[in-house]
Amino acid sequence: MQEDPVYQEDERLVAQAQAGDSTAFDSLVLKHSSRIYGLVFNMTNNHEDTNDLLQEIWSKVFRSLAGFRGASKFSTWLHSIAVHMSINFLKRRNRRQAISLDAVDPDGHSPAETVLISHQTPRQDANISELQAQITAALNQLTPDHRAVVTMFDIQGMAHAEIAKILGTSEGTVRSRLFYAHRQLQNHLSEYQPNSSAL
Repeated sequence: MQEDPVYQEDERLVAQAQAGDSTAFDSLVLKHSSRIYGLVFNMTNNHEDTNDLLQEIWSKVFRSLAGFRGASKFSTWLHSIAVHMSINFLKRRNRRQAISLDAVDPDGHSPAETVLISHQTPRQDANISELQAQITAALNQLTPDHRAVVTMFDIQGMAHAEIAKILGTSEGTVRSRLFYAHRQLQNHLSEYQPNSSAL
């Protein structure tokens, strides 16, 4: 791990930030914000909530950085903070109100955009848009814990071992949550049949 250039750069920036170098912390924020934004947005399905959460996440990272001892990679530690804060936020939001099923980004894509971006005919696009809505609805029916593992594994492409480190659990637990979440998604999406006559 120590030979990884990305790890070495993070290690250097963290040490400088811990020594009081605000520019080094800014560099960490710039380096990791895009991936953390994607993680949080795919969990919250809401840009405003994501922006608010990102500020809270980086504020907590800043306050906690002095206690970071490098037992794991900085990126793993950062993702752990982001995931747990997002899960807690979703649990609070679920108690307040039903999750909106129609949130999309400024380009009109759902959180499944990484998988389902179409440049087909208008009719095919309509079918894909409907499928995107179905996938978003299916994701929203998962518990925050299960949505977290689906986001990290299926959307961000993380390995079971990395997810386990982030969540502070075993790889077996990660696999079990993924199996359950995938089964729930399949059950929800099995009812969806695209309008084949429109193709």
